[in-house]
Amino acid sequence: MKLRNNALILDATDFRILEALQKDARQTYTDIGRRLGIAHSTVYDRIKRMEQYGIIKKYTTVIDAEKVGAKGITAIMTVYTDPKESEKVAERLSEAPQVIEVYTSLSEELQIIAKVVAGNQEEMHEFI
Repeated sequence: MKLRNNALILDATDFRILEALQKDARQTYTDIGRRLGIAHSTVYDRIKRMEQYGIIKKYTTVIDAEKVGAKGITAIMTVYTDPKESEKVAERLSEAPQVIEVYTSLSEELQIIAKVVAGNQEEMHEFI
């Protein structure tokens, strides 16, 4: 991990740490370090630095909609928006109770993907 022009340049170890966090963000620094063959202090330092530079924005929970009684329709929604506004749009989407997952894309064409649940077709159409 290096700084170049005030931007953080990630190396292979950083990407391996990010991959481990994406699989399970609740695992300890020691567990990640053991799995990757590096010291837990290295994992801690790199994660804190990635948080500081906004590479890691937040940690979230993925809910099993059926287990909490949200039966009905599940849809994957693609949202195209001005790339400058995609972060704001993604944040607003994530605040909607019908939206259970939001992903932003690095692609210039596909900006936001959201997983949406509704009780029935009518509720889904109202949301969209």
